Amino acid sequence: MTATDFARELAIAAAHAAADKIASDIVLLDVSDRLAITDVFVLATGTNERQVEAIVDEVELKLREKGVKPVRREGQRDGRWVLLDFAEIVVHVQHTEERAYYGLERLWRDCPVIPFDPRPDTRVEPRSSDTLT
Repeated sequence: MTATDFARELAIAAAHAAADKIASDIVLLDVSDRLAITDVFVLATGTNERQVEAIVDEVELKLREKGVKPVRREGQRDGRWVLLDFAEIVVHVQHTEERAYYGLERLWRDCPVIPFDPRPDTRVEPRSSDTLT
């Protein structure tokens, strides 16, 4: 089983939102074969607590514009590792040290990586004919 198209779309939107706030090391992992509770992990790094907070706020804003709200938000107080759970995807925004220490990529290294290009000119907006009626 692989991540649904909707989960992939949300993950890429979240990744672009993180990139808009200059997040680094953005990685999208398809964890659908390993976890029953979500399809994709989006990992992003901020260099300080304020940037982590800005990335989280931008991801939440952009996904709300798509009609999706987080079911859970954890770690906001410390600003070192914030988790946004959108059910289909889980976004992990980590401070540089937490990213290196916890090594989520190592823990989930057997999961496929979803390609993502952070450059703004690579974004493709859906055409009106692509939307469901």
